[in-house]
Amino acid sequence: MNHSPALVVLTDFFAVSNRTLSYAAGLAVPLHAHLVLLHVRRDGLLAPAEYSHHTTSTERQTARQLKHLAAGQDVPTEVDISEDFLPEAVEDVVRRHHPLLLVLGRPGSATMPAEIVTNTAMDLLRHAPFPLLVVPTVGWDVRPPRRLLLAVDGQPFQLPETHHLLPRLLRANEGTLDVVHVATAAAPDTPDVLAGINQPGLLKEVEASRVHRVQQPTVVGGVLQQAADMEVDMLVVVARRHSLLGGLFHRSVTAQLIQESPIPVLVLPAEE
Repeated sequence: MNHSPALVVLTDFFAVSNRTLSYAAGLAVPLHAHLVLLHVRRDGLLAPAEYSHHTTSTERQTARQLKHLAAGQDVPTEVDISEDFLPEAVEDVVRRHHPLLLVLGRPGSATMPAEIVTNTAMDLLRHAPFPLLVVPTVGWDVRPPRRLLLAVDGQPFQLPETHHLLPRLLRANEGTLDVVHVATAAAPDTPDVLAGINQPGLLKEVEASRVHRVQQPTVVGGVLQQAADMEVDMLVVVARRHSLLGGLFHRSVTAQLIQESPIPVLVLPAEE
């Protein structure tokens, strides 16, 4: 049994993208973690229809492919195959492995529209409020995340016990953390952003000079523009329960950032 912390990679037969798997493995090295490849047979995203025939031979072939994929990684990697539907499978793997985070690839191709992955990510966050890293598989360079940007809404938030993940990422990669708050015409006030970060482990990572207050027509546009201007490697978003449960899809800033960000997005669910 592996006693190092785990990173759970939600994978299809081919790990959605070897790029996502490579990125997860690259994160695992400085975190001294191992990978768990979670394959869910009963999911349309992670088990496409053309591969979902549940015969004994295809199930054995799937297991062989995944074990071969695991054996080729630079870090210890195990395979976890579930017969449950996706939310239940993720709840179970979190309960058994207590991972640092979940990793989901966002192909954004014609055969796998980004909206499907975004909806899947939001569904996961609703059922298993756990740190989730969504990795675009095209359009960016694979590299360790050393420049992180935390997007906040200016309201106080409290992260659960998994809040140690962000400082741990920063220490592992000798990274820096900046904070951005976007003021829009609808919400022009600029609150004391640092006062809203009610996290002793986070506050010491943030210097006043690294807090950025920008004005943009939309929150999503402002956050993505700041990320591009600073050339950050990872965007960090705090997801509140109301953003996961309420409103129409397009009203959720979290969902839009997951779908539109050209760089990896780490979503940290806040406690109520």
